This record gives sequence, C-alpha cells and structure tokens, in this order.
Amino acid sequence: MKLNWFRNKQNQMLLKLVVAILLMGFACRLLFFRSTTVSPILEQTPIARKSVVPNPNPSPSPNPNPKTLSPILEETNISQKSVVPIPNPNPTPNPNPNPPVYVQVQGNEDQVPPKENFEEKCDLLTGDWIPNPSGPTYTNRSCSLIESHQNCINNGRPDTGYLYWRWNPRDCELPPFDPERFLETMRDKTWALIGDSISRNHVQSLLCVLSQVEQAVQVYHDEDYRSKRWQFPSYNFTISVIWSPFLVKADIFEDFNGVSTSEVELYLDKLDKKWTDQYQNLDYMIISSGKWFLKSAIYHENDTVLGCHYCPKRNLTELGFDFAYRKSLRFVLDFIVSSNHKGLIFFRTSTPDHFENGEWSDGGNCLRTAPVKEGEMELKDLNRILRKIELEEFEKAALKASENGVNLKLLDLTMLSLLRPDGHPGPYREFYPYAKDKNATVQNDCLHWCLPGPIDSWNDVIMEMVVNG
Repeated sequence: MKLNWFRNKQNQMLLKLVVAILLMGFACRLLFFRSTTVSPILEQTPIARKSVVPNPNPSPSPNPNPKTLSPILEETNISQKSVVPIPNPNPTPNPNPNPPVYVQVQGNEDQVPPKENFEEKCDLLTGDWIPNPSGPTYTNRSCSLIESHQNCINNGRPDTGYLYWRWNPRDCELPPFDPERFLETMRDKTWALIGDSISRNHVQSLLCVLSQVEQAVQVYHDEDYRSKRWQFPSYNFTISVIWSPFLVKADIFEDFNGVSTSEVELYLDKLDKKWTDQYQNLDYMIISSGKWFLKSAIYHENDTVLGCHYCPKRNLTELGFDFAYRKSLRFVLDFIVSSNHKGLIFFRTSTPDHFENGEWSDGGNCLRTAPVKEGEMELKDLNRILRKIELEEFEKAALKASENGVNLKLLDLTMLSLLRPDGHPGPYREFYPYAKDKNATVQNDCLHWCLPGPIDSWNDVIMEMVVNG
C-alpha cells in the first residue's frame, strides 16, 4: 500500500517536472521570437535609448541637451528632418557604451538650425550711454591732430562730465577700441572717410586713438587743407579724409565759416572725382553725406538746369532738398554696387544736430551737460527726412550689392548720436569765447563733436564690425 502511494507520488512529481520543462522551453522560444520582431506597440512609442533629433521648440535658442521624442511629437514631426540612432552591426570598443550611428531621414527644410545659426548677432546700435569712470584714452595734450573748433577743453569748456560716458549695447558687450590690434589687422591697408566736416571730425578721433600706438605722419593735403592723408609707417597703413560733402560734383561758394556768396551748383548726374578717382585703390571706406543738401542750391542734370532748393531770387522750380538728396544718393550707391569693388564699404547715416532755441544762423545753442535716455529726445523733421531717404536707398542698394558680391554695410549711428546733446563744442568752438565779455553773443556749434568726446565711441562700433565681427 505504502509502495503504491510512493510510486504515485513519484509519477506526479515527474509529470510536473516535464510540464515545467515544456513551459520553460515555450517561454524561451517566445522570448527569442519577440526580441527579433518589432511589435506594433513598440513602433508607436519611442525606443528607450536617446534619440538625436532637432529641437521642436520654435524659440530662437535650441536646447543643448536634446531629449527623446514623446509619442505625440514623433507622430506630428514626421515631415521634418530627423536624426535617429540605428544599431551598429559591427560595434567596436568605445568608452561610451552603445554609441549611436546617425542617419538622416529626409523631409522638408523647416528644421531647427544648428545653435550657431540661432545666436542672433548683437545689435551694436541699440543701447545706452553708461558712466565710464576711466574716461577717454587720449587728451587734447596727448593728441596734436585735434582741430581748434573741436578742441573744447583747450577752448575753455568748463564742464568735463561729457567725457565720462561710453556706449553700451543692451544685449552684449562692446569691447573698447584696441588701437594696436586695429593697426596690426590693417597692416598694408588703406582707409578713407569720404564726406563733409563730420567725416573730418571723425578721422581726427580715429587718428587720436591710434596715436597711442604710433604717431601718424601727414603725407598729403589739398590746397584748402580739407582733404588730407596720413600714414602709420610701421604698419604701412594709410588713412585719408576726402572732402566731398555732396558726393556728386558741386561748385561751392562758401568760406570756412559757412558764409555763402551764391547758391551751390549741384550736378546730380556727375560723381565727384575727388573720391571716385581713388575708389578702387581703397580697401575700406566710410561714405556719408546729408546736411549740405539743406543749403540753397541749383540742380543740374544732362547739362540742363532742373530747378533748385530755396532760390527765391531766381525764376526756377522749387524741387526741394529731398529730391536732390535721393537722386544723388541713388546715383552714388548705384556706382558702388556695380563697381566690383573687393574691399569693405560703409555707408554712414547722417548725424543729428542738437541746436535748441534756434539753429546755426539764428542763435541756437546746446547747453546740456549729460546724455539723454531713449525717448527723451526726438529727431528733428529735417533729420528724419534725411534718415528716411538714407535707409530706403540703402535697402535697395544692399540687394544689388549682395547679388554683385560688393561688401556694402550700413553704419547707422544716428540714434546712438541723438542721445548725446552734451557732446558738442557749443560756444567753445572758439578759444575762450567769454574771456572779454561774459554776455558776448557767440556762434554755437551743436553739430560737430568735441574731441575727445562721444564720437570716439563710433570707433568702438566700427572695430567690432570690421575686426572682431
């Protein structure tokens, strides 16, 4: 009896063992089969490993740590280019386990670009003037190239607060001008600033900053000392100022103080050879115009008088200064964009004046001693008209320049300069104007800039655009 019970028990255990072995075999077979076949569920959900994909976030800055796509995003992002990993059939030893091999799935072009393309270039010309305790890098004593009308300190201007500000873009740092690096970069190069007396004002600023490294040697001047050229011998670097206030041909009947004996004769279809004859030999140029077009002038084209601006004594059609400025500027820019020039050309917008209580000829002055904030001062109507023409004509020219491979850039210093009504000579364009009479009536200059002064910050912007940019 006991023997039969023991045998039955043994048979049951053996049966259970056989069943267990069969079940294990079936489970192993099922597991192997599933490991080599992707199920529909697995196809609809992301693989557990990291996937390298474009960041779907439309914001300007990409996520530097891309994550695995969610099921919803994976279904809606099919049309975009995606970069996903596939197993490497021939793995090699690597300190990083399971490195992915990348393939590109083609789709449309609306993918998120690389990070470097996302980083928008800093807007150097939108910012504020902030205190600069260190002050200017040169003085009227260390630089002998400052002309008397801009030498405000030497002429007795009593306040000095205007010297202790610097331009600060809001979204990035603007390094100070590095004269040694500039000269080294410009070795064997030629620069020219082409335009009116603001260009002459600017070239003095640039020369004074560079004179910290090496003194410039003047090698040329015209009969009236309005066009000049300097050289930095150690660097074989040449910089010029070319007097051409209209950029087109003009007969001017005016003395150094701006007193005219007749209207300007302006030829709207003839470029001024003073700059065009040197054009192809210049590596860098800053070209500007503007304020001179406000003067009384008679306009010529095709050897015919078209009309004039403010010529009441003549029986001519009043065309307005804006007509002549647009026509001349378009002619100049058309010449540039079709010139096949291989250097860099800046078109600088005209700078605003800060006359208050009048203008140049009727007692206007500029008595402010500190910068203003954005919105506290508006462009005058005439300056706004000039600027509108400049921006419109430049925009048209820039498209042609790009097509023709001409490197033409906009140097828009108008709004930056608008915030510095404190930076002009005012009455101190002359030597101690109130020395004999504290109540004397003197000519104020609220257009040009004291040196040193706010115009020095123009060089910081230019260096960033040319050298660091």
